[in-house]
Amino acid sequence: MVNTSLSLQHIIRESNLSKNAPLLIMMHGYGSDENDLFSFASELPKELFIISVRAPYPMQPYGNAWYAINFDAERGKWNDNVEAIQSRDLISKFIDEAIATYPVDADNVSLLGFSQGSILSYAIALTYPDKIRNVVALSGYIVRDIFPDDIVSRDYSNLDFYCSHGSVDQVIPVDWARQTPTFLNSLNIKNQYSEFPVGHGVAPQNFYEFNTWLSTRIS
Repeated sequence: MVNTSLSLQHIIRESNLSKNAPLLIMMHGYGSDENDLFSFASELPKELFIISVRAPYPMQPYGNAWYAINFDAERGKWNDNVEAIQSRDLISKFIDEAIATYPVDADNVSLLGFSQGSILSYAIALTYPDKIRNVVALSGYIVRDIFPDDIVSRDYSNLDFYCSHGSVDQVIPVDWARQTPTFLNSLNIKNQYSEFPVGHGVAPQNFYEFNTWLSTRIS
């Protein structure tokens, strides 16, 4: 059932822990909804309290977006960065609401994003590093325009990223994703980067790898 009592509509899978559960926030891609990534929920660690959120901008005829995309533009004008920043900050607010509402551990919050949700997950973690511990960023890339100006002087020692991409992704070129490890390394952020021989999606091997990665980091 969709929960509409907080600032973003969402669905949940409760933890097998009655309190202080590690929290996982799922953010879907452009044109999808909260049910998409939630299909992973039953296979993820049982101690996770999982919340899959719906992006705030409805699309026609169906689906939702975190921000508008101009598919005819050059890369530099690809995203509506104003909407992206608004969504970044909205998710930060939602995390606070979720911590106040559900029996979760405020110091053990992970993000899982796909495509546009992945792009936002980078922005949330680098803008609000005190709120996030782990990030699983699937099929996304770094958009510096939605980061704070002072990232080089911030402390990101608590963050850990798992990043992956399809080597034949026809939506977001793999070359864009391949720049991610260098960028994260420059900020001394722990990270793992993997590629799989698929398009814009998550291969079974990819799911197994990030699930294992996350399982070792949430306890």
